[in-house]
Amino acid sequence: MCEVLNSKGQPHESNGRALIQDDDNDFWFGFEQEYFLWDPETDKPLGFPKGGYPAPQGPYYCSVGAKNAYGRDIVEEHLDACLEAGLNVEGINAEVAAGQWEFQIFAKGAKEAGDQIWVARYLLERIGESYGVAINWHCKPLGQLDWNGSGMHANFSNTLLRTANSEAKFKAVCEAFRPAVAECIAVYGADNDQRLTGKHETASITDFSYGVSDRGASIRIPLYAVDHNWSGYLEDRRPNSAADPYKVAAVIIKTVKTAKV
Repeated sequence: MCEVLNSKGQPHESNGRALIQDDDNDFWFGFEQEYFLWDPETDKPLGFPKGGYPAPQGPYYCSVGAKNAYGRDIVEEHLDACLEAGLNVEGINAEVAAGQWEFQIFAKGAKEAGDQIWVARYLLERIGESYGVAINWHCKPLGQLDWNGSGMHANFSNTLLRTANSEAKFKAVCEAFRPAVAECIAVYGADNDQRLTGKHETASITDFSYGVSDRGASIRIPLYAVDHNWSGYLEDRRPNSAADPYKVAAVIIKTVKTAKV
């Protein structure tokens, strides 16, 4: 894994890593990377019949059994490969839709978290090849049907949040994101308007909200933070599955630093 530079030895315009202002690794990130295992022959997720659709979403989440979980061999081989490569994978789970899965990566340092997400994505693509299965990173591959899209929720903290001991400080950080909505959405992944509709556990792309344990908010304040005297982390639920983790981290860090606390 390496950074891309141009012929003058400067960061290439595609190099989102160079945008991160976190040289002291004060910011910690946990990314929840969702994706669909995709059958090239049917052009549908694994578990979808050639004609029609499977049973409505619900029983697939964290599921077991051949009627609910599709592609587990791929997912578990990917987990093993990530661990062998030294990536800090915190967990995996089947997601809400058939053929949809997620892995979570945590790192102390935004650049390190982004590096690990990119390597994990690469490994998943390579492992999928051997099974004849593609990886669909699009945030809403099933269109506006009644199926969840895919996100890359960004859990983040810095010393301020980890030691806040203050509801007011948490809300001040959340409020810092309100005037930065357009800047954030610009790097939170293509076609996010298809996913951020206010339905399927998302906030509308045109709104900004935050709340305790609110899966329909733009930013969720975890119960963990409340239970620990308002100290801990926040979860931005808007980044989508195809977003560049470097650019997501960069804009979050920039925004948090503007908080008036």
